[in-house]
Amino acid sequence: MISRNLRWYDYLTINIYYLGLTSLTQTMAPVVIPLLVQQFVGEARQGRYFGIVRLGALMAALLSQSLMGMLSDRCPSRWGRRRPFILWGTLVCLLMVLGIGLTASLEGMTGFWALFVVYAGQQIAANAAQSAEQSLIPDLTPPEKRGIFSGVKAFFEIPLPVLLASLTIAPFIARGNLWGGLGVMSFILLVTMLVTLLTPEVPLTVAPPPLDWRPFLRLLLMTGAFTLIILLMGEVVKWTGRLLSGVTSVGAQLVVMGSLGFVTMAVTIVAGVAGCFALSLGKSWRHHGTAFVWWVISRLAFLSGVTNLGGSVLYFLQARLGFTRETAAEPASRMMLWIGLCLLLSALPAGWLTTRFGARRLVMGSGLVAMVGTVVTLFATNLTLVYVGGCLIGLATGVFYTASWALGTALLPPGEAGRYLGLSNLAGAGAGAVGAYIGGPVADFFTVNAPAVPGLGYVLIFAIYGMLFVLSVATLFPVKSGPVPPAD
Repeated sequence: MISRNLRWYDYLTINIYYLGLTSLTQTMAPVVIPLLVQQFVGEARQGRYFGIVRLGALMAALLSQSLMGMLSDRCPSRWGRRRPFILWGTLVCLLMVLGIGLTASLEGMTGFWALFVVYAGQQIAANAAQSAEQSLIPDLTPPEKRGIFSGVKAFFEIPLPVLLASLTIAPFIARGNLWGGLGVMSFILLVTMLVTLLTPEVPLTVAPPPLDWRPFLRLLLMTGAFTLIILLMGEVVKWTGRLLSGVTSVGAQLVVMGSLGFVTMAVTIVAGVAGCFALSLGKSWRHHGTAFVWWVISRLAFLSGVTNLGGSVLYFLQARLGFTRETAAEPASRMMLWIGLCLLLSALPAGWLTTRFGARRLVMGSGLVAMVGTVVTLFATNLTLVYVGGCLIGLATGVFYTASWALGTALLPPGEAGRYLGLSNLAGAGAGAVGAYIGGPVADFFTVNAPAVPGLGYVLIFAIYGMLFVLSVATLFPVKSGPVPPAD
């Protein structure tokens, strides 16, 4: 609800907070958290424990965003519904960032579990603020202007924060100055929050309807089930690794652990999505939602690949090109920059391409191009080739986001868009957890059992993440959909 006509600066105040949120994400997930986990548990166990941190934080983020979104819908504050959550979410998030910096002075498992708790708290706070921020466009803008507001949002969400993180934050961390990097990131988050508080939001004028807890309880049940499947598949990988520890053939270990890693991730993706739909919808989805379920599986497979490539790029660069500890932070951030820029460039024409060639074809083509980009990165002997591979992945991801969403909306059962699209959030929330928790023990196995080939495990899990792109293509074959009708 807005009390006046929109002004030119409303494009800034409504969207700039995405700059702070993505700067936070680009600093923590691919750089700070991997380095601290490595410091606390050592290279032989970093994969497994990084997976634990990612799983816990992402599940906390999913639940926080849902719960805080429901509460902000009904917030009676005189500041409006959303701004109080943005303010307090940011302040608590900054407090948690301070806590993450303080954990760097700790050692061993004490440091790790302190990091786990504080990082989960940071995710809860950041997603409380994000749940309010992402409601500003539908709350405050008329339907005919939401397209341009969303375009401004995309600018603040993708290229600008990735550029800032690469050029201002990563160099501090690469020089071993963690506090400098966290300080710059916190400054960006604080300033963008203060500008967002200028958003012309007004209080609720009518009492909201009673809070219906059933959607959140269903989400809690689905999140628990999905997490249980991830934990179970992780245990299968660790148990198999213990059995293989006496095998001396590295080739045999690669075949078994590589195959097992891919199969367990694939089972987690398929069983997790199907199980969550069954818990939420019962048997009804089998009658008219099967194609949509396959779409969610395909989407989760692709996003698991691209998210975990980004999350483990620091460890991969250390293993593949010999960077040591913090020195890998800057090239890792630069790779994410190239991916982000190429994603933006391809996302712009992707709508026209989808109309011209059909959403399903574009999604399948995106998976294949992303796989080629992964192969280029795997065989890269220098940073230039790594960046080339990253660009291919970024181009594919930009097309994927547009084409995949167009395909999914075309598959929705009539009259049930909200119900089914809400379940599709599994693809975004579960992507980072699937690859990190299952892939981590695979990488650690080779760190311990194949020390003569440093970093072999991270090359292998990069290949597994690339195969998830192929899985995303294969799971679209049961989906039949023609080209999206052209706009009027």
